[in-house]
Amino acid sequence: MSSHKRRSLALNFVERHGLWSEEQARAAAGVDKAIAQKSLELVRFSFPDQHGILRGKTLVAKEASRALRSGVTMTSTLFAKDTSHRTVFPVFEAGAGMGLPEMGGAGNFIMVADPQTFRVLPWAENCGWVLCDSYFRNGKKVPIATRQLYREALSKLARAGFDYMAGLEVEFHLFKIEDHQLAPETLTWPAAPPRVSHTTHGHQYLTEARYDQVAPILDALRKSVEALGLPLQSLEVEFGPSQYEFTFAPQIGLAAADAMVLFRSALKQAARRHGYLASFMCRPRLPNTLASGWHLHQSLIDTASKANAFISPSQKDALSPLGRNFLGGLLANACAATAFTTPTLNGYKRYRGINTMAPVQAVWAKDNRGAMIRVMGEPGDPATHFENRSGEPLANPYLYMASQIYAGLDGIARALDPGPCAGAPYQKCAAAALPAALDDALAALRTSNCFRSGFGDGFVDYYLRLKEAEIARCRKAMPDTTEQDTVSEWEHHEYFDMP
Repeated sequence: MSSHKRRSLALNFVERHGLWSEEQARAAAGVDKAIAQKSLELVRFSFPDQHGILRGKTLVAKEASRALRSGVTMTSTLFAKDTSHRTVFPVFEAGAGMGLPEMGGAGNFIMVADPQTFRVLPWAENCGWVLCDSYFRNGKKVPIATRQLYREALSKLARAGFDYMAGLEVEFHLFKIEDHQLAPETLTWPAAPPRVSHTTHGHQYLTEARYDQVAPILDALRKSVEALGLPLQSLEVEFGPSQYEFTFAPQIGLAAADAMVLFRSALKQAARRHGYLASFMCRPRLPNTLASGWHLHQSLIDTASKANAFISPSQKDALSPLGRNFLGGLLANACAATAFTTPTLNGYKRYRGINTMAPVQAVWAKDNRGAMIRVMGEPGDPATHFENRSGEPLANPYLYMASQIYAGLDGIARALDPGPCAGAPYQKCAAAALPAALDDALAALRTSNCFRSGFGDGFVDYYLRLKEAEIARCRKAMPDTTEQDTVSEWEHHEYFDMP
């Protein structure tokens, strides 16, 4: 055997394929020290799947350092799962029905840790955690892995001279678990969700007394989130029964999307250990429960000057010309983007009419919560940004944010004008109506040149098939459910305790 071949075999997976930057390699050395110094016993290796759900394996600490560099094998069928964890694609056919030869035969892919994401979990004793990227055994990136897709969108934006900054404003429900529903007859597929009781009466928006009533559990959740290093800014009691909101300071690039998947997973795990269920389902099937949204705050940062690229140079305009074009792209591609901002059937139960807190048309307005895009800031304000109010809390953040980048770049490339500011309150106008149901959003995505160019035909077709399988299962289970306002039992089983 040649010396070159012997050296190639001696190299670990990361070295062999050159998968880490110098910064990541240095961070990995820090992880080794942290495992030893903190006497960690376990390390969780996780990757975000196509739905933004964290999946992975837990390794004993003595294996973790090796696994950091050699990767962790995972079953490739995980990329074939819908929201009920059913396998949608024929994984034993050529290309696994996805046109990807490496997926055939339900073989393995490799999770490769991003050492810069390493955390010690505050609610799990002596346990570390690290977020991973997905590679085939030949070292190629898994082209349908959503963290990688977002990284590619960021790279395209960087080539245009910009960074993406995003802040999170996330609503959710927090319930007290009364019955875990673990009797054998409840373990259908998906299983019956836990039975719960409310934590607040609701309909007393942002009152101090209501906050104080739930402060003990919110304090526990807050401490877990802050211990992870997430940039938490506020905790709020929302309007509906058991409805809350956490907001986070803006972060640049990959960090913002990583923060969202870690926040959701952390909140659910920490809450469960205290006997509570945190649900990111938009509108649970519980009496008097109101819908939750995820409002995404976003701006572009000029990489050369480090200045906000949306700031208007004129006192007459709220936005720079580039900001107006980016906004024009968001509006022009809004219908297709809804497949990513609102990816569940239940999420469309938010859209209930003009001048509500959820948008129904692709319009913009200055500081108006009834519009899809709320433009924040005055001329010259360094904090000028957009708030997209169309998203739901279960959206995959990598796809949500990538869709915004691609839509905005399309607007810049085509010099799109967003049109006039909507009134306050705005009246129904000639602007495009946002999709009223998931299948309408998928129809718009299917013919979207913007997103087919950005994400690629392969991913768009893959995503369409996943979501269409979800719709088909719902229609088969609930053939008589046609009322848009009604939340079905199928939806509650599917999404209420979705990780």
